[in-house]
Amino acid sequence: MKIIRINAVWCSGCLVMNKVWKEVEQIYPQLEIINYDYDMDYDFVKELKVGDVLPVAIFYHNNNEIKRLIGEKSKQEIIMVINKIEEVKNENN
Repeated sequence: MKIIRINAVWCSGCLVMNKVWKEVEQIYPQLEIINYDYDMDYDFVKELKVGDVLPVAIFYHNNNEIKRLIGEKSKQEIIMVINKIEEVKNENN
């Protein structure tokens, strides 16, 4: 599973979420997590149709977007999303 995260240096919620995502990465080391900066990577971010509310995490399976989380989320919420995606993925294989 690939996750694209959109953050910004001026975004306080993004700073809070960095710690949460580090913990998630320790639980799921197999995840491919790619970080983009809202301002520095604006052309790419614009293609993803990311609005003004950050942070954003976009979950992909087979290069298809399957879930988008916007704003601050708890570690438990993120883990629930990952587990649900893994469950569906395993059912389809």
